[in-house]
Amino acid sequence: MTTKKNSPKKARLTEKWMPFNGRVAEDIAVEFTRPKLTKLLLKVTVQRSLVPMNVLISPESTVGDLIAAALRQYSKEGRRPVFPTINPPGFDLHYSQFCLERLSPDEKLNELGSRNFFLCPKQEAGSSGGIGIGYGGMTASSTCSEETREVDQFGLD
Repeated sequence: MTTKKNSPKKARLTEKWMPFNGRVAEDIAVEFTRPKLTKLLLKVTVQRSLVPMNVLISPESTVGDLIAAALRQYSKEGRRPVFPTINPPGFDLHYSQFCLERLSPDEKLNELGSRNFFLCPKQEAGSSGGIGIGYGGMTASSTCSEETREVDQFGLD
């Protein structure tokens, strides 16, 4: 009857991972380089929508590309509220619903430093007094900042 002994492979593997073996530790550090990003998983919350969307997009894409991809996915999934048009130039992207500064459509996504965004319709240039295309109790002329002010006015947090 033979007894099982540690195989030579296991012994060598243990030796490689020993902290005092400096040469092997250097080799391992060289082998584990950070892989290049191939896709970004971003969370986009659409104004007046209940659940944020996860959008998978390449890191070289721009904010304009993200807006177009998010609108395509929003329409494809049949989310509510339904927008009369999903024309990407008609929407703004913000860091959050409380950030009044919109992101430029030419900015690169990998340079923004955030994975969470807020998408809302743009204000129409020619409209006045809140007259615009209505959908979901909101007019196309209302902006994210106006919606935020309405929420603050009623004391909702």
